Amino acid sequence: MAAALALISGVFQISQQFTPLRQAVLGIVQRGAEGISGLTDLAAFPHVVIGAGLILMIPGLLLRARVAWILGLLLSLLSAGLAFWAARRPDGIFMLSGALLLVLLVYARHFTRSSLAASSLFALLGVGSLLIYGTVGSLWFGAGYTPPIHSLPTAFYYTIETMSTVGYGDIVPHTLQARMFTVSMIVLGISVFATTLSVVIGPLVGGSLKRALEGKMQKEQRKNHYVIIGVSGLAYAMWKELTSRGVPVTVIAPTGHPSPYPESADVITADATRNETLELAGVPRAKAVLTLRDDDAENAFAVLAVKELAPGVKTIAGVNDVRHINKIRRVQPDVLFAPQLLGSQLLVRDLFDEPIDNQTVHKLLFPLT
Repeated sequence: MAAALALISGVFQISQQFTPLRQAVLGIVQRGAEGISGLTDLAAFPHVVIGAGLILMIPGLLLRARVAWILGLLLSLLSAGLAFWAARRPDGIFMLSGALLLVLLVYARHFTRSSLAASSLFALLGVGSLLIYGTVGSLWFGAGYTPPIHSLPTAFYYTIETMSTVGYGDIVPHTLQARMFTVSMIVLGISVFATTLSVVIGPLVGGSLKRALEGKMQKEQRKNHYVIIGVSGLAYAMWKELTSRGVPVTVIAPTGHPSPYPESADVITADATRNETLELAGVPRAKAVLTLRDDDAENAFAVLAVKELAPGVKTIAGVNDVRHINKIRRVQPDVLFAPQLLGSQLLVRDLFDEPIDNQTVHKLLFPLT
């Protein structure tokens, strides 16, 4: 309902001011900046900007974005105020803006979604609309400045100078209308820039700071733990078994592969053969590192990287293909785990009623020297 009212209100406001706006555009095209004086209604341009803004807010309202709700609320409130000030009585624009304002207030609890992309888009639209407002308004009141503003580049320059509150003093308003317009640009500029910083820059800086602090805290806490390298079924089963025993586990997952681990798991997505990744995972302070990827060559490289960085840490290498056992033994992992070989040996011993004890399992797990 809010999106539909925003569309109706936006189209109605633009259509109401279409004739004076068309005359202004034609005047600028034919006579340059002086042609803007052909506007007979000063309220035409603000209503066109507000109407366009409401139409641009429709996607955000449909997505129930919080920032679209806030901007829609402000635009409808401003539209209603301008309409009542111009007509001195409730008119069509006032009624539509009031209805949109009421609907937004009633359904405020439904607009809860927050998106950095949507917030950035609407913030940029706000800045762009304000630039247009300041540039055209500066041309409108150009005669009220010293020196007068009669060109688009000068109007744009003065808009940026005023919105940023720099105020070099090279262009000074000397009439009441020009001064009030300048005040409106300063207030709107501060508001829009503050909103942009809080909506766009704030989450970026806050997110980066949060990730940095969390990464530092996790790095300091990663000690006397187990490190699992891989996202294979064996790696996930091992992670699940260790965590069920209350043991701290850090997982190094390769990039570009779907992760089976839940969000609560301590997962680092990076190259496991890089020293930076192993340091971040706390490998030098770990009890053991289990390389359980689907590729035996990658498991071998990971073992070599761990031994180079932390020679004293126990390494357990998984073997997916029994034909690669001798090759992986050359990198000398502390434990060699080949599920196929181990399963076949245990099954054969069970078929022939041969004893299965800890010594048998130990010989199957540890590489021969």
